[in-house]
Amino acid sequence: MISDFKQIKELFKEIDQELTSKINIYVIGGAVILYQGLKPATKDIDVILPNKESYDAFLKALTSLGFKRRKPTETYKKMEINLILEKGDFRFDLFLKEVFKKISLSIEMRKRAIDILKVKHLNVFLCSNEDIFIFKSMTTRKGDLEDCITLAKRGISWDIILNEIQSQIKHSGEDVWITWIGERVDLLKDEGINIPILKEINELRDNYFKQIEKKFKQKTKNKKSNQRI
Repeated sequence: MISDFKQIKELFKEIDQELTSKINIYVIGGAVILYQGLKPATKDIDVILPNKESYDAFLKALTSLGFKRRKPTETYKKMEINLILEKGDFRFDLFLKEVFKKISLSIEMRKRAIDILKVKHLNVFLCSNEDIFIFKSMTTRKGDLEDCITLAKRGISWDIILNEIQSQIKHSGEDVWITWIGERVDLLKDEGINIPILKEINELRDNYFKQIEKKFKQKTKNKKSNQRI
């Protein structure tokens, strides 16, 4: 477990020494919440790389420092982590461009991220609490639910979350995950958390189910037509 973000910062400086070209990385998850002092420790450092070139360069640097690949468990396979690397107490979960192959690192997410470290080759950004909330709403891990509760109690902009969700659905067409986010806000509601965008989330979720039902009916209709032929 990592109990002090300074440990992560020093590691990033070591990684920088192994790089030969400039790259940007975006940190999500528990490491950001640790940085804000909202949790005592984190077991991993979740990083999204915006392109393949940055991903390959970062991976090469970690390998040079002695990080070893680890086979993901079933839980982490569902998260579609591109790679897990470990060395001692440090573990990196690497994502290329998107999480769950559903939610992408959008331009707006990059704009909201804060730059906390600039060294020779490496620029480290921390994603906003709103975007971390979205990413963490897509998992079934108990720790992520607890982090979502912490973020909600700390205070987040629900309008930003709603706008990002709507934008992701519009541009990716991958909207099954709205049901996962819906389940997460339901749990938060049960915990007594006020969700100002609950109505809008429910509408997005209902629209998804209506589209699924519509496709099923059309498929059944086509099947019957083919049988008559």
